[in-house]
Amino acid sequence: MAPDRVFIATAEPSDTEMSERIDRHRAERGPGFSTLEAPLELVEALEATASPDRVVVVDCLTVWLSNLMHYGRNADTQTAALTRFLAGPPGPVILVSNEAGMGLAPVTPLGRRFRDAQGSLNQAVAAICQRVEFMVAGLHQALKG
Repeated sequence: MAPDRVFIATAEPSDTEMSERIDRHRAERGPGFSTLEAPLELVEALEATASPDRVVVVDCLTVWLSNLMHYGRNADTQTAALTRFLAGPPGPVILVSNEAGMGLAPVTPLGRRFRDAQGSLNQAVAAICQRVEFMVAGLHQALKG
């Protein structure tokens, strides 16, 4: 029997394009996942859903961070709460994030703050996770584990 699968989505359907993107992602996942939307309360969603017999996929930390910054939440506090949870989750958790620091430096202060915060979030999560993989051009490279 396949394990129970939960997809925690962090995106909000803020415009037509994002709504279409969300619909496309939902269709690509297929019917094997239940979906929980958590644009801000990610740690609470993980605490409510993670269990030994359930695989939880979070997509994605980058959008979650963007939401936190947009709504004036403290990203450092939320990152600390996330890493505390990830130190001993009750079941398997797969996190998706983007590497925002490999492109051009953003031209705005907000863009640079976001890039730096994304780097800090990725580093904190990678430090606590047992396995870290980097995906580029459909290829993966194991960075840890």
